[in-house]
Amino acid sequence: MNIIHLRNIKKDNVGAPLFTGTITRQSPMATIEESDLSIDYVHFPKGIRNKLHAHSNGQVLIVTKGSGIIATKSRQCKVKAGDIIWIPTGEFHWHGANADSDFTHISVTKAKSKITQAEK
Repeated sequence: MNIIHLRNIKKDNVGAPLFTGTITRQSPMATIEESDLSIDYVHFPKGIRNKLHAHSNGQVLIVTKGSGIIATKSRQCKVKAGDIIWIPTGEFHWHGANADSDFTHISVTKAKSKITQAEK
């Protein structure tokens, strides 16, 4: 058993090309090689989001703070703390903070899942 305290996990700043600005990400499972999961705490400042992309495996987003938007090519939904979103394998989508709220979610995917950005 391994207990991981989020306060001890390094915060990485991540920006372009996937994000419209800089977000902060913490990846508590990154050092556990035998894990089949990738779990990331992603903190979006107001108005920042990622760009249209898809994953090679399904993705779960668990909103833990603030309010934001999750969208596909044809649908856009507001989400808030407590919401859980399932994104199927290969579905192009984007997600991020509303203009007036910071936004944090936990992202759960299969380890080593690949991200494909939509062509412009």
